[in-house]
Amino acid sequence: MPTTAPTDTAATTTTPAPASPSAWTAAADFKFSAGPWNLHAGADPFGPSVRPDRPFAAKLKTFKDLGFDYVQFHDDDAVPDSYTPTDREKKAKEVKKLLDDHGLKAEIFAPRHWEDARGVDGPVTSNSAADRQWALERGRRTIDVARVFGCDRFVWWPAREGTYARESKDAAVSFGRMLEFVDAMLDYDKTIRVLGEMKPNEPMDHMYLPTTGHFLALAYKTRDPSRVGVLIESAHAILAGLDPSDEFAYALFHGKLWGVHLNDQNGLKYDQDKAFGAVDLRRAFNQVDVLVRSGYGRNGEVVGLDVKAMRTQPADRAHLHLKHSKEIFLMLVELAHKIDRVAWQGYVDARDYEGLELFIIKNLMGHA
Repeated sequence: MPTTAPTDTAATTTTPAPASPSAWTAAADFKFSAGPWNLHAGADPFGPSVRPDRPFAAKLKTFKDLGFDYVQFHDDDAVPDSYTPTDREKKAKEVKKLLDDHGLKAEIFAPRHWEDARGVDGPVTSNSAADRQWALERGRRTIDVARVFGCDRFVWWPAREGTYARESKDAAVSFGRMLEFVDAMLDYDKTIRVLGEMKPNEPMDHMYLPTTGHFLALAYKTRDPSRVGVLIESAHAILAGLDPSDEFAYALFHGKLWGVHLNDQNGLKYDQDKAFGAVDLRRAFNQVDVLVRSGYGRNGEVVGLDVKAMRTQPADRAHLHLKHSKEIFLMLVELAHKIDRVAWQGYVDARDYEGLELFIIKNLMGHA
């Protein structure tokens, strides 16, 4: 494990927003993704399913009908973890053909470390060497499956990498183990990129590397920082008491915003995965505005939606959260392009922030 951060010119170059609106992302340039879990049967920790589960092929058809281009995967969304390496490749090719038949591609793959007894204490930072070895094997298995799909984006959500009792782990040792895990994935496949998806809590009481900034600091200590970046979820930033648009901007500043999961959130509660913009439209606009002005999406980046239908929705309407999230996003893209930037700058130059707030709210309400 290196003791100093390797030189990485590409990764450390700042990426300011393009000065000319001609370089901003147009609505037609954005590509969208969703995960199979976003079309779910309505079960939650307090109750069972309330809708029939959709077959996987039916989910793909729904994504395509809604105008999505990509699918987000955990490793076992594509291939059950019980499969042997030979059967794993065969099954992965079958699922890849299903995607091809629907005109879809895989955007990301992520190891599901948190739904196994060996991951109960956070397998990467576990005090058990056997658990840590399983975490490495599961990560490599995920990469094997991703290869079949031609997908180079390995997303790591360290869901249980933290503690319920702070005295149960040595934090400094745990950070080192997280670095070793990322390095091991980079070593296993020289073409993959590792995207950290950080979250401050849930399911753990406190999670290690809880924010974008924490993970980016780790990124520069890896063997190949040019292949380590972030995927930022709106709700995860909100749960950390941060503004998602600022988190996006910080990752863009580093040239490392390689994915987003957009949704919305009522306060510092559990991760609600509400439809994008459904709670705070101004906060949603600021996220879209940063993406538009940075040119996000023009180099293959995808707008991921991680939203779940309300439990009250019947089966025939349990896709509208995806449809509405995409519609709201595109309406805000339109606003970002047409809003009067000269007037906006005038309020800024005059330090008339009260006026600026009213200006933004009027635009959001269609009264500009």
